[in-house]
Amino acid sequence: MSRIAELWPEIVQALTETFAMLIVAIPLAVLIGTPLGIWLYSTSPRGLKPRPRIHRIVDTAVNTLRSFPFLILLIAIIPITRFIVGTTIGTAAVIVPLTINAIPYFARLVEQNVTQLGGGVVEAARAMGATRGQIVREVLLVEAKPAIVGSITITTVSFISYSAMAGLVGGGGIGDFAIRYGYYRYETVVMFFAIILMLVLVQAVQIIGARLVRSLDKRNA
Repeated sequence: MSRIAELWPEIVQALTETFAMLIVAIPLAVLIGTPLGIWLYSTSPRGLKPRPRIHRIVDTAVNTLRSFPFLILLIAIIPITRFIVGTTIGTAAVIVPLTINAIPYFARLVEQNVTQLGGGVVEAARAMGATRGQIVREVLLVEAKPAIVGSITITTVSFISYSAMAGLVGGGGIGDFAIRYGYYRYETVVMFFAIILMLVLVQAVQIIGARLVRSLDKRNA
């Protein structure tokens, strides 16, 4: 434990870098991915305003980005990353591919959340004379809110592991810390401590997310 105490300033810095990645990438994914997911649902054959050809193109693009291995994406968009943040190493550089990967990932989850509501709520809103905008704002987003919060939790947990992979290219964070001390220097105790920190972080996000979902779910009221 004396070694952990000695490295504590670096551990705190690594945690701060991990939080920085998530604090930027996840809100941007929610901000852009939510309307994108709603749009994917709306333009689908069973959506509010079906546009099969356009939907097929965007749907394919979302699937392609979502299934792209993160490390390959990180390397593939190096020119874009350099253009946006002026560097290709460090925490700021990792945030760019992390965000690009998170947006389609979250958009697909939102699309599924809204689709699972079924057509009944949409038809009921239409029968009452609601416009498409009102259906989206006052029906779909409201009814799907617990599921969307659950999707935010899933996305955050998934991208905690993605942020750890960024350590392979010097992206900072807990992953980078674990690789530098556990892999290159063979300090097994330090590596296991970093793993425990990651597990605690994941569990904390999962618990907070589950509680928020329960508080928003009308069925638990």
